[in-house]
Amino acid sequence: MRVLRSMVFLGAFAAILPAGPAQAEEEFPLAINVRQMHMETALAAARAALAACRAEGIQVGVTVVDRRGIEQVVLRDVVAPHLTLEVSRMKAYTANEMTVATSALEEGGHRSPLAHVPGLFLGAGGVPIEAGGVFYGAIGVSGAPSGLQDEACARAGAEAVEIELEMNL
Repeated sequence: MRVLRSMVFLGAFAAILPAGPAQAEEEFPLAINVRQMHMETALAAARAALAACRAEGIQVGVTVVDRRGIEQVVLRDVVAPHLTLEVSRMKAYTANEMTVATSALEEGGHRSPLAHVPGLFLGAGGVPIEAGGVFYGAIGVSGAPSGLQDEACARAGAEAVEIELEMNL
């Protein structure tokens, strides 16, 4: 009887103790694995976006940001105005922070509280770069006559690298 009571006590005591190291690591990892685009991948996306706009006779600025929203590649075509650099950066940053194409934020954007957040751009022209369920960053384009044209070029840039990123998972 005494042995049985001790086993019950130990079983109850073990139930309230934290699990061993293996289980604790599964619940609370000590580190997080983060996948990021290589610089050459970001450059390939920017070049593809630039080429898509050039094919339409449009000179643009292109910015690719990493998953933290930091500029990784910035390109400006020969006669694209200097302003395209800042606007493309804002579009890429916004697509990165919101993880959606910036055209999704355009309707009613001027009435949104987000319209008052410095650095965000609530108009078309930025798209996330994702592959295989992994978010890598975003690309923004500025300089076309419309935001939708900017976004089409940005999407061409993102699509140019998504297959390679998926193959690398």
